[in-house]
Amino acid sequence: MSVPGTIDSNSNSSLFLSLPDDVFAMVSRFLLPRDVCSLSLCCRSLYALAACEKVWLTQCDRVGIVPHKDLVDWRTGVSSYKAICRFLLNIKPLIGIWVHQNPELGNLVYVMPGFVSVVGCRIIPQELGPMGIHDGPILWAPVFEIIGDFDGSPTFFLHGREKGLDYICHGSFKSINKSCNVLLLEVEPREKCIRNKENSRLQGVVGNNNKAMVPFGRLSLSDRKKLLEFTTRHVRQEVPHMAMGPLFPRLRDCYENFQKELVLLRGRRALLSQMYRLDHSQVDNIENSEEAVGPKQLEQDDRRKSIECSRALTILLDGEGSDTQYNKRKNGVKFWGSLKQMLGGSSSNNSHHEKKHVRLEEFLGSNDTIMLTLKASTVKLSAYRAWPNMPESWFALYKMPLQDPTEDQVYAGLWGGTFGWPPGKPSEDKPGKALFFLLLSYEESHGQQLLIATKILEGTHYVLHPNGSAMFIVNINEPSSEPFPWNSDADSYPINIKHSFTGEGIANGYGFRYPGSKPGSLFEFQDGVLAFIWKDSRSVLTLQRLNLQQLLKKGERVHCLPPITNFSCLTKSYSNVFTGFPDAYTSSSSPSTSEKKSSYS
Repeated sequence: MSVPGTIDSNSNSSLFLSLPDDVFAMVSRFLLPRDVCSLSLCCRSLYALAACEKVWLTQCDRVGIVPHKDLVDWRTGVSSYKAICRFLLNIKPLIGIWVHQNPELGNLVYVMPGFVSVVGCRIIPQELGPMGIHDGPILWAPVFEIIGDFDGSPTFFLHGREKGLDYICHGSFKSINKSCNVLLLEVEPREKCIRNKENSRLQGVVGNNNKAMVPFGRLSLSDRKKLLEFTTRHVRQEVPHMAMGPLFPRLRDCYENFQKELVLLRGRRALLSQMYRLDHSQVDNIENSEEAVGPKQLEQDDRRKSIECSRALTILLDGEGSDTQYNKRKNGVKFWGSLKQMLGGSSSNNSHHEKKHVRLEEFLGSNDTIMLTLKASTVKLSAYRAWPNMPESWFALYKMPLQDPTEDQVYAGLWGGTFGWPPGKPSEDKPGKALFFLLLSYEESHGQQLLIATKILEGTHYVLHPNGSAMFIVNINEPSSEPFPWNSDADSYPINIKHSFTGEGIANGYGFRYPGSKPGSLFEFQDGVLAFIWKDSRSVLTLQRLNLQQLLKKGERVHCLPPITNFSCLTKSYSNVFTGFPDAYTSSSSPSTSEKKSSYS
């Protein structure tokens, strides 16, 4: 007779429990992570089977964003493969291409896996080097990182550079869903975590449990900017030399070099863990990790953070911002009496804005502490073609939908290219060609299938084509009768045309905001290269399919922007904000400040 809540050893279920770990791991590939967790709740025997490391390694493989070899390397930094799976499920919706509208150049951020982390990399507008697109190093700058803790919980780090120094700003990362399309940089009010009455007495604070949380987005633009600048200034830490190492593993083309970089990645993560109280030791279970920290250390850390935040809020509400004033503040100072001094310059203080926005004191009074936060949200946005219409007052990045190639949509995906023939490499008379990134997507219109090439990056010093504009639109259902103007490629081999389609390419038209179009044709060669040719001018834009993650792994890092500018540059500009940057990360040059400003009107 079987006991309720157990599995009868004489039943067929006992055969399931007798499966070897490897076999059960293969079976679990057909289960979702939540199904494995549900299975572990059935009985003790299934709990032990579902907790097997091989099962959760299989689940990590099933998520599909980190190669199996990298997962094995990641395991040295977390408590279990289950923790890795938890982290991967959290950050999977972030992987891909993100953009913001301003500045018109340098607005493309690609989020890719790092080492027990994901890294947001800004692609620098650049000219094509002598080695071509696939072989030449691409320039990039760090924007943010999300690092997995020992239990898989994510922690947010914002990169920034000011006055010749690199900083990292520590913050929190809000949970997300699969359909998130906006990454918002915000300041979040939070109630202090008081572990016991002794901490409460030492801190001299009382939680505001009865006060409603005020959303950051309800503040005026000037107040949000002021609060972000204040918060990043007081939570930032200068990046130690060791933490300037690699942010993600490079290609595995040389085993010895890869192992050396892996050591640097582990050391860098360990240093960040030490700086921000993240456990970085090699552990087998969560209990051991918690014991390594100890409750006394956690209490001291909470008390220290609360004291620092109380000081910071005092300065903010008193309208003081210098580090000297910050260091002179004493613990326990009440800041509400000095609120009006800070709000004197606040735009939310006048009657016009009071109707639309929340006053700053209401936001700060809703809770005890504030924290920098990266919030992944799902927002309903209108779009023109494949480009979202972005609110100009948000500190945000917007996800670009990337179509995967299919049998009936073979050209979908990310492409890179330049103007001129032959494709891929600069010519002797023109050693530098602007590198373009285009997203090709399909759209149905009046019964016809259109292929739209949306420009998302332009490697010039002064913008010629607005981001989000369609560089060309072709009708896949209408073959072109136009001949290709050249008979041979760069290596003097004959041109073999596989397909050709009629369409229209971008032209000056009605100006920068509303460009016009002129007729042209799209050609596909046997080697997969695409070329769009304008009929009248015979200008040619050649494209090659890109794997941006692989390009970044062999790329070169340059200096990043200031922390808030990383998410939104509120000054509209036609010029490239990276023009003043050198090609090497080790140089101390700073961005150009001679940007031409425009109202885009």
